[in-house]
Amino acid sequence: MSTGPAVLWFRRDLRLGDNPALLAARERGGDDGVLPLFVLDPRVWDAAGAPRRHFLVGCLEALRDATDGALVVRRGDPVDVVPRLAREVGAASVHVARDTGPYGRRRDAAVREELGEVPLVEDGTPYAVGPGRVLKDDGSPFQVFTPFSRAWQAHGVPEPALTPRSLTWARADGADDLPDAPDVAPEDAGELPVPGEAGARAAWKAFRDERLERYADERDRPDLDSTSRMSPYLHLGLVHPRTLVHDARARGGEGADAYVRELCFRDFYADVLWHRPDSAWDLYKDDLAGMEHDDGAQARRRVQAWEEGRTGFPVVDAAMRQLLSQGWMHNRMRMLVASFYVKDLHQPWQGGARFFLRHLVDGDLSSNNHGWQWVAGTGTDASPYFRVFNPVTQGKKFDPDGDYVRRWVPELREVAGGRVHEPWDLPGGLPDGYPARVVDHADERKVALARYEAVRG
Repeated sequence: MSTGPAVLWFRRDLRLGDNPALLAARERGGDDGVLPLFVLDPRVWDAAGAPRRHFLVGCLEALRDATDGALVVRRGDPVDVVPRLAREVGAASVHVARDTGPYGRRRDAAVREELGEVPLVEDGTPYAVGPGRVLKDDGSPFQVFTPFSRAWQAHGVPEPALTPRSLTWARADGADDLPDAPDVAPEDAGELPVPGEAGARAAWKAFRDERLERYADERDRPDLDSTSRMSPYLHLGLVHPRTLVHDARARGGEGADAYVRELCFRDFYADVLWHRPDSAWDLYKDDLAGMEHDDGAQARRRVQAWEEGRTGFPVVDAAMRQLLSQGWMHNRMRMLVASFYVKDLHQPWQGGARFFLRHLVDGDLSSNNHGWQWVAGTGTDASPYFRVFNPVTQGKKFDPDGDYVRRWVPELREVAGGRVHEPWDLPGGLPDGYPARVVDHADERKVALARYEAVRG
C-alpha cells in the first residue's frame, strides 16, 4: 500500500472547518500530508451561467489561499483526472464527502473502479442529516414533509466536526489555472455573495445577529432584507448546515424555529432524490402524466418574455430580472414565477427548472427540481393542482408598497405605491418601455384547470 499523501477531492465542501473528509484525509496522509484537489468538470461548468461561474471561481481562489496555495485545480472528466493524479503522487487514499445526487453517485462509482487499490473514502455529507438516514419505522422512506420533519427532529443533527489546528499540505505539479473571474462575471457582480468560507461565516453572523429574530414574520417579503442569503454558501459547502442548525437553536425563538424548518426541507428533498433518483427530471407522481402543454412560435415568444423578465406582470418581471442580475431569487418569488411558467404559459416544469439551474448561484438539483414539481402538482406534498398563483394579488400581498418591483423594473420606478402592480390601469397607460401582458391571467387559469381536469380523468 502506498504511503504517499492523502488526496482530498473537494466538491460541495469548499471549506476547512467542520469537514469530516478533511479530518480523515489528515489522519491517513500522516507526515506525507493532504493534497487538496478540485476538478473543473465540463459537465458541470459548461451548464453554468455567469453568476454561478463567477461565484465558484471566487470560492476556489479563497480555498487556494486557505490551503497556502496547495489547491490543485484540473479540468476534465473526474473519472480520468482523479485516478491519474492519485497515480502521479502515489496517493495513499482519496477522500470525499458523500455525493447523493444521481450524477455524483454514478461518477463516484466510476472513479472508485478506476482507482483500483487506492481507496475512495467517503466521510460526511453536504446535509444536516445525510440522505437515507431518516426512515419510517418499517424502514421505508418518507414521501411527505411533515412526518419526515418530525422524524428528522427525533433523529437529531450531529454536532459540528472539529477544525484541525494545523495541516501539512502536499503539493503536485501541473495544476490548471483558474478561469478569470471578471470574464465570467455578470454586469452587477457586486450583488453576488462574498465568496469563500470567511464570506459564509460573515454572512451567517450578520443574518443571525440582525435578522433571524424577524425571520418567521418577514421571510415572505421580497421587498425586505429578511432572508439569510445562505443558500449559495450551503450549495458549495462553504458552511455546513449543521453549524447553522445548532447556532440557530442556541438563539431560539420563532425565527430560529422557522429557519431550521427550511434547513430540514433541504434535507427532505435530498432524501427524496436519494431514494428516487428518477425524480430529478421525471414526475415524482405520474397522476398528471400526459398533461397538454403549449408549443409553437407564440409559446416560444412567451417563454422568452418570461426568461427576460418582460411578461408585463411586474412582480414576475422583477423576480426574473433579479435572477439574471444576481443569480438569486427570493423563495416566494421562485414559487410565483414557476407557477406562471407552468400554469399561465402551460409549459412542462422541466424547462423552467433547467433555466433556474443555469442561472441560480445556489442551484441545487434536489431542492430546485422538487420545488418545481411541488408547483406543478407532480411532486411530494404536491400543491393541489387547482392552486394557481395570481401575479397581481401575490405582488400586492408580499410587495405591498411596490419597492421590490421598482428596484428591478426601472420602467416602473416613477409609479408610486402599490399601483405599480397594475400598470395597465394607470391613467396615462403603460409607462414607456414596459411591455403589455403576454397573457390574460384569468383566461389562462381556466385553461390550466381544464387541462388538469382532463388529464385526471
